[in-house]
Order: sequence, then structure tokens, then C-alpha cells
Amino acid sequence: MNAENTFRIFAKKAKKITVLQRRSSYLSCNNLCYAPLKFQLRYLSILLTATNTMPLSVFELFILPEICAIMGDNNKEIGKNSKIDSQSEKSEILEKLDSHKRKFDEIAEKLQSMEKSISKIPKFDEKPKSAKNFVLKHVFNNVIEFEEDKYNYSEWETHFNVNWRISVKRLSNYLAFYTHCKSIAPSCKWSIQTKFEFKAAGRNQNVIKTSEYCYEENNGYGFHQFLGWEEMKNGYLVNGNLTVEVEVRILKMTGFGKEILRNFNESIKDCSDVELVVKDRKFYLCKMFLALQSSYFKSLLLGNFEESQKKEIELKDIDPDDFQNFLELIHGESSIDDDTVSGILQLADMYDVPTAIRRCEEFLLEKSTKSAKKLFEMAARYNLENLKEKCMSGIKTFADFQSILPGEIETLNHSLMAELLKKSRTL
Repeated sequence: MNAENTFRIFAKKAKKITVLQRRSSYLSCNNLCYAPLKFQLRYLSILLTATNTMPLSVFELFILPEICAIMGDNNKEIGKNSKIDSQSEKSEILEKLDSHKRKFDEIAEKLQSMEKSISKIPKFDEKPKSAKNFVLKHVFNNVIEFEEDKYNYSEWETHFNVNWRISVKRLSNYLAFYTHCKSIAPSCKWSIQTKFEFKAAGRNQNVIKTSEYCYEENNGYGFHQFLGWEEMKNGYLVNGNLTVEVEVRILKMTGFGKEILRNFNESIKDCSDVELVVKDRKFYLCKMFLALQSSYFKSLLLGNFEESQKKEIELKDIDPDDFQNFLELIHGESSIDDDTVSGILQLADMYDVPTAIRRCEEFLLEKSTKSAKKLFEMAARYNLENLKEKCMSGIKTFADFQSILPGEIETLNHSLMAELLKKSRTL
């Protein structure tokens, strides 16, 4: 078997085996040592990068030089004579291979350490998202008995300082489906630019429709002919009940501003060394302070990324008001309330800011007036152990148990689902 074919066989196998198996495989493949150095190195690079745990750039910078040093001498000798004629020569090479294996073990230990560090570094080609998103979901009962042109509503829910609910009704042989919005703020000029995904869940299929709308007053918006009434009866009712939901994405809100507790505008430009731009808004900040608070910003602003050399950096897919509240919090202001905590916690989790996460959890534990269901959803989403324990301890009856279950229970991790199951058996 020639060297190139040997390499191809091993490279093909590399895609099918686990990280630990690959490590032991390339350490025990005696045939590989007979391949030219370029094939050995390329094969090892495939092994190390096959599952994206070791970026190729890291391999070239840190691991490749060590492998070259280990294998260089051996290949010089083997390259001179491609045929091994004597048993003594084979034994000598096997002894060298054993030595190389020990050195590879040392490299493997270094890889494990590096992989742990690399896994914590944010991937800047993946855009973080912190949009104002939420889902309204409701099960309407006895739908077949709905009266013509009469609204049937879900309960009001509060999201981002605005009340929301959904409604359905029978309208001229169709199922009509709407989302209603009502501002909590005093009467003033306001607007909410939204994008919707309306969905009705059927026995074997779903129907989904999307739309955009700008609310400028307390009203509803949706589809007068979302689904044919007969089609709905035949394919979407389960025991006479209909499950519908709306995913709401808020693109822009105006007229809902809160008092600015601390300025990060041009008034402090002289004291800053970086400008973070969120949509059309600039925040003048100090790199070192952000790096001390956040591992994400430490990598972004002080690491070996091109952003670290820039004076102005754009942060995409986040809300400027949420970022203002987040910055106020990490700079010592009391910016957390029931309206701001969701946005702050989302950014604190995204940017890995333990102090901000802890402050948000303390607020949710001690001061929040959010429902038990909403608190449990936040505890599950952001792994807030103390808040989760408080929610679980508050379950005294089966009604309590049902009240905290999220609309999408499959979003819970297995550990939390097991805890809920265990709790339900005590009721």
C-alpha cells in the first residue's frame, strides 16, 4: 500500500470516529509513519479539525510545529529508504514510534486544555441575537360552538411594557385569527413595528402565515380568512379544541422611553477608547472596563481579532434600549425593573456577564411581580438555579404545577423535565 493511499484510508475513517477514538487511532496506526511527512501532517490536521473543536489556524500555529519537530528526524531516515528490509530496522522504527506516541499523548493533553479555552471564545462569524421576541399561545375549547363574528380571547400577557393577547372567531365560513396590542404607558404617541408568524397546530400538519404591521393605537391585527372553517374542523381540532400561537418579533418601538440613568453619548467621548454602535446609536465606552465584566468583550476588544484594532465596532441584532439598560446596570445604576429585566438578562447571558446575571436573578427572586409561569420560563432559559428552586418549592397543588408549565415544554432540558416529573408525583 503506497503512502498516499494509506493517508486516504485513514482520512476517510477520521470522519466516522469520535474525538477520543481518533486520538487513539492516529497514535496506533503504524502504517502512517511510512507516509511522507506532508501526508502525515495533513492527516493529523483532518483528525484535529474534523469536529470543529480545533480550528485549523490554531493547529497551524501551535500544534503543527510540535509535530514537525517530533516527526522530522524519523521521516528523513525513512525517506532515504522506502523499503524496510531487516527486522532490526523495523524494530528500531517501532521503538521510535512508541517514543512518538508518548509525545503525542503530551500533545493530546495540551489539546484538551486548549479545546476548553477555545470553546469559551465567541465565534464572531456567528451573529448573536437579542431581538424583542416572544410567543403567544392558547388552546381554545369547544371551537365548534363558536358564534358567528364573535371574538374569543386569550388572557392578556405583558411583554416589553405592552399588553398582548390573541383572538379567534368564526367569520363567513373561515377561522379569523388576530393579535391584539394595548399600551400600558400613559396616553401619548407611540408605535410598535412588528413581524408576526401565525400558526394553527393540526393533527397531522400545521398552517403558518406571516405578516408585518405597525401598531399606533390599541387594536388588533391578523387574518380574516386564516383557515377554512370546514378544513379547520376536519384537520385541526383535537377533542373539539384548537391550539394556536403567534410568534411576535418587535422590530422597533417608539414612545416607550424610560429615564436615562447614565449617559454613554458624546459627552463622555474624551474618557472612552471604543465606540460600540447599536443600530443608529453610538455608545462611548472603555475597553478595559467591559473586558473585566465580560469574557465576550475581553475576547472581542483585547483578543487577537481584527475588531480589537478598531475604534468603532458594530454590534448587530440587539436592541439599543436593552443595551443602554445593560450598560447602566454594569456601571452601578439600578436599571432593573419588570420591564427591563428580560432585555438585560438576555444580553448578560449572551455576553457572559456573571455580575449582571446575578443582579437580575436577585431582582426576580425578591422584587418581581411577574407570573410564576414567566419566572419559571426565565429560570429555565438562563439556568437560574435559585429562581428555579423558588418556583419548584411554590408548587403545592396540581393547579400550581399546570400554571408554571411553558407553552413549549419540549424546550426544557432533560434534567429540568425530570425534576418536574418527580415533583408531579408528590402532588
